Amino acid sequence: MLPKYHIAFSQIPKIGSQKFSWLKNYFSDIEYAWRASSRELMAAGIEQNLAEEIVSRRQNINPDEEVEKLQRENINVITSEDADYPRLLKETYSPPFILYYKGDLKNLHESAIAVVGTRKITNYGKQVTPEIVSQLIREGILVISGLALGIDALAHLTCVKNQKPTVAVLGSGLDKQNIYPSINRALANEILENNGLIISEFPVGMMPLKHNFPARNRIISGLALGTLIIEAGESSGALITAKFALEQNREVFAIPGQIGHPLSIGTNNLIKRGAKLVMSAEDIFEELNLKQLKLFKNNQQIIPDTAEEGAILKHLQTEPLHINEIVKLSDLTTPEVNAALMMLEIKGLVKNLGNNNYIAVK
Repeated sequence: MLPKYHIAFSQIPKIGSQKFSWLKNYFSDIEYAWRASSRELMAAGIEQNLAEEIVSRRQNINPDEEVEKLQRENINVITSEDADYPRLLKETYSPPFILYYKGDLKNLHESAIAVVGTRKITNYGKQVTPEIVSQLIREGILVISGLALGIDALAHLTCVKNQKPTVAVLGSGLDKQNIYPSINRALANEILENNGLIISEFPVGMMPLKHNFPARNRIISGLALGTLIIEAGESSGALITAKFALEQNREVFAIPGQIGHPLSIGTNNLIKRGAKLVMSAEDIFEELNLKQLKLFKNNQQIIPDTAEEGAILKHLQTEPLHINEIVKLSDLTTPEVNAALMMLEIKGLVKNLGNNNYIAVK
């Protein structure tokens, strides 16, 4: 049976985890709290304005009808009182008192890394994201992100293409018409088809309001052992996720970017302030002391991870080649060659001798 009064209270935006805990501790049960007078609500610690708002709003909220909406949309619910509530999230300062989800909750495990970044993804981001995510999921790491355009969507898509589960945390309700952005609704379905999850603390009918997303970000970081930022501008929303991760005593990782590039300012500043610089998933494994590290090292091979890298390594040997010659020989565009060479340098497979002359290192 779904916890209909938890669901009803989640329809009132100002009732968060703290205020809900006051109600739960004061009243004998949540149904009594739902039916309480404003005076009784105030006795539980709720301020007068909110107590009166609860009494007013609940006249238009039918708990049984809310349950029916969830059932029509095949949306499940878990509360912070349930044994299966995610332990890592429960350890954070403000875990949601209710989570809505689609998919199998058993696939949400604790060997998880949040991967987030800019919506305005560059060629570099398009190169780095699938490489790092592929390395993570090969070792059984669960990737969590926010279904946003750019880095988030590419992280999820990489998991889907490799037939691995991934978790998308939304800043809206999980009903079909409110999954945001709408262009990623098909991706959300693919996530579910690959044993993944979509999760939200927001009820059916909640639109993707701007102020929902910072709250969403704390769940993304709270479900993971650490958060990896791939490309972020100086005021990127991904930096809010990093901030929450630090507040939750979780690790923060960042991919270095080109000095002075607008979408590298955020990640480079994170590294400058102490975030772990990441050149491969191995750096994450080392920092978290994950058991998969040894296996990862044994399996790591010096082979190209993308077609672009393969096209470059095919021609690049121990004799230096100028980037213009590499472009000509590889039949790639200059931006594609630049992005691939930067990634090959990060992995230690290519060295820049200066003046855009490159050689293969291994």
